[in-house]
Amino acid sequence: MNNPVFSFSYVIATVIALLATFNLHAKEFVVSYDGFYDRLKVVNKGDFQFAQVNFYITDIATNDECLIESGRIITEREEFALNYTEHAQLLLPYDKQLDTNKAVVVIEPQNKNHDCQLKLQIEAREFSNSNLNKHQLYQLDQEFDDLLSDLSGFFISKLMSFLLPEQKGVVLTFSSPVTIADPAFNCQDAICHVSVTDEWEDDKFAFDITTPLLKVTPWIAK
Repeated sequence: MNNPVFSFSYVIATVIALLATFNLHAKEFVVSYDGFYDRLKVVNKGDFQFAQVNFYITDIATNDECLIESGRIITEREEFALNYTEHAQLLLPYDKQLDTNKAVVVIEPQNKNHDCQLKLQIEAREFSNSNLNKHQLYQLDQEFDDLLSDLSGFFISKLMSFLLPEQKGVVLTFSSPVTIADPAFNCQDAICHVSVTDEWEDDKFAFDITTPLLKVTPWIAK
């Protein structure tokens, strides 16, 4: 069984990577549920309106999606179907019993030749164009920072904070290229890096952007 390794990396929308590789002769990808549970517990204990963690299967070399053929969650006595999306996102339950029962997640990839990794990604939920004002972007930026620190644990976040990646703001990904005339926005095609400052905390100024917003992730410096 492969266990994920907790490490920091920067791949635009990726803040934290949980790495697990395939056995060259195996058709299935197997990883313990406890790593998922520990991180889902951090989110559930926190006071986060927008920030969450999601789990994806991606190719190590290209960071492309490792599409899933089938998946299941197995304990010594039971087996459950694994829910996932067409974009290789794992929709895992937050279940103490699965953690207690030492469950494992078993995934069969569509492409058996993929060298895949399990990636944990911090991003926003239920955040749309209607939320694009300075106050809510500030709130989201703070939640991202708090969640990153919480996931890092006490030892790193409190005693070795210099090891944490630097969060510079948020990254907005739209459905098509956008142009935003604001110095806080640095947009390249459909992706905008936004510098969020403390002055935005009580500022309700709204950005009038009609292009659909697809996702929001932390902007992490290398």
